[in-house]
Amino acid sequence: MANLSVEICGVKLKNPVIAASGTFGFGREYNEIYDISVLGGISTKGLTLEPRLGNPVPRIAEGRSVILNAVGLQNPGVESFIEKDLGFLKSKGITVIANVAGKTLEDYGKICERLNGLVDFVELNISCPNVKAGGMAFGIKPESIKEVTKVSKRALSSTPLMVKLSPNVESIVVNAQAAQSGGADCISLINTLTGMVIDIERRKPLIANNTGGVSGAGIKPVAVRMVYEAAHAVKIPVIGMGGIMTGEDAIEFMMAGASAVQVGTANFANANAMPEIISGIDGWLDRHNISDINEIIGTATLNEKE
Repeated sequence: MANLSVEICGVKLKNPVIAASGTFGFGREYNEIYDISVLGGISTKGLTLEPRLGNPVPRIAEGRSVILNAVGLQNPGVESFIEKDLGFLKSKGITVIANVAGKTLEDYGKICERLNGLVDFVELNISCPNVKAGGMAFGIKPESIKEVTKVSKRALSSTPLMVKLSPNVESIVVNAQAAQSGGADCISLINTLTGMVIDIERRKPLIANNTGGVSGAGIKPVAVRMVYEAAHAVKIPVIGMGGIMTGEDAIEFMMAGASAVQVGTANFANANAMPEIISGIDGWLDRHNISDINEIIGTATLNEKE
């Protein structure tokens, strides 16, 4: 068995497979299926300062090899997480990443201050609309990415900051560099693409919110490309995600430059997806006589163009 442990921002993960935010809750339900202590980490359901009910239903739709969701950050709020779920996650011995969201810069600062020192990482969901800036998502423009990163970093004196980047942008490279400039300790990408599915009988979108975030196997090539570009543009670690279904998929992201990966939609199709992905990574390394997962990070090179 190869060494699967990776170290990111001074935090050691037993393996590079992390449950992606919004697809794993706080881990309790999946722990009834398998012991989630086998995972490298978990990125929690997106947390806000106050509880949120989320968007009206229907808020999930299916496409070919993808799903769309517009759940709307339904969550019990940060205080409930600290009181009821954080202790459970810590008892499993896995890296705890608190995914957080807000409507204003002040929201981000306050929730980061509350979580400082309590979790292993804080991951900023910056795909949320900034209500004080006309509703444009924090993660669209590099200037706003830098600003929300700086505000959050100031509130985190003892917890590394991970910034989760949206793919719905003009330049993933520029935005990755903006996060780094704002003080991010690492970045994760990609968040969901924006899409729509239409019910042709009703002639209306299937999702009540009209559009939703697209995830699943079908977005993997886009995600790999963006991870490669971002990883080669910044000096901080990159966590890759987007369509990972197998151990080979995870290897692909790590060769593109990711130090770890997050797995989301695969968990809906197969409740045992992540243990199988961990096993798949180990099997691939063994077949290629590689003793340490870290040896493959960033090893993919571009083809020469004539």
